[in-house]
Amino acid sequence: MHRKNGVVLLLLLGLVMPAAAAEKPPLAGWASYQAGDYAAAFLMFKAGAERGDRVAQYDLAMLYWRGEGVPRDRTLALKWLQQAAAAQLSSAQYVLAQVYESGDGLPRDMAQATRLFEAAARQGHRDAQVSVATQYYLGRGARQDYASAAHWYQAAAEQGDVGAQYLLASQYEHGLGVQENWREAMRWYKRAGAQGDRAAQLKAKALADGHVGQELEMQKQNSSAR
Repeated sequence: MHRKNGVVLLLLLGLVMPAAAAEKPPLAGWASYQAGDYAAAFLMFKAGAERGDRVAQYDLAMLYWRGEGVPRDRTLALKWLQQAAAAQLSSAQYVLAQVYESGDGLPRDMAQATRLFEAAARQGHRDAQVSVATQYYLGRGARQDYASAAHWYQAAAEQGDVGAQYLLASQYEHGLGVQENWREAMRWYKRAGAQGDRAAQLKAKALADGHVGQELEMQKQNSSAR
């Protein structure tokens, strides 16, 4: 996922589904939200949030941010988002990290963004794994650490993130934070390529062609030396 300034606003305005969608059984208010009855959803999310339900707190934050069923109020949105994040809800940690990263609603704080990305990543949040890997790769909000970047890119790559697969392949190709290993590089380029990443397809082919040529040349040299 490529993150730019203002992405938080886009996420909160429609690309982030309420966390209740994944709850079993569904959170009270989720059916109303799906039906477009935001006023009823708001009342039920608010009741749940005040009882300490972290998913309701997150969903209530989203309603306040978007102004669905209630006037838009960033202050209240951030209040409930921070409570859900403090209760270790990975979705809330990830979105709050993006708020800190962009400075869209809170003072920009890259170190806090990195801490929150990593907290969500440790819970298996794939986008957070990509984000914290990028923080370590660039040395943004944390010291530059290619090994940690590779660790988190691999976690996301194993969950099928095509961008993480490509970047992990590049680290193996160039020996950044991992032992240089062209076979591993080619394996991850191929996995990204299988998902339609054209650049990864070309890299895998070039890498294979180059190393096959080198191996043939070495075999020829060994034969002539005998």
